Amino acid sequence: MGTKAKYVVTLTEEERVALKNLVQKGKVSGQRIRHAQVLLKLDAIPENKGWSRERIGEAYGCNTDTVSRIAKRFVEEDVESALCRKTQRNRFRKIDGEVEAKVIALACSNPPLGHERWTIRLLRDEVVRLEIADIERSSINGILKKTNSSRGG
Repeated sequence: MGTKAKYVVTLTEEERVALKNLVQKGKVSGQRIRHAQVLLKLDAIPENKGWSRERIGEAYGCNTDTVSRIAKRFVEEDVESALCRKTQRNRFRKIDGEVEAKVIALACSNPPLGHERWTIRLLRDEVVRLEIADIERSSINGILKKTNSSRGG
């Protein structure tokens, strides 16, 4: 508990006034207001000396990790970055409409020899073998859930 915070927030007077106005007006999302409140308490001024990251988290209903991430984004980037949620850059869909169509067409086709119907595992193995996509069985299940497919039954 007695460790020193890695990222120390030092607001300028202009930033402090802007954050206080943001909190008082309350015309933005609750998350931005909460982040502004956290930044104001993280500010390295004498009035905030008794405010630990744990206490700030408890006061504003967020995790201490969230408090630390807000401080980090403020120090490494700027106030606006600290007020916003981090953009998720690695979010992309492996399964587009074309892949879904191919999986559904395969599921509606005749099952392989020796099988009465398509199973999720068989479908997944066939999708990978045909190099349609390298996806998990749960993804196949999600695609089929959207349809009224009988999987060849």
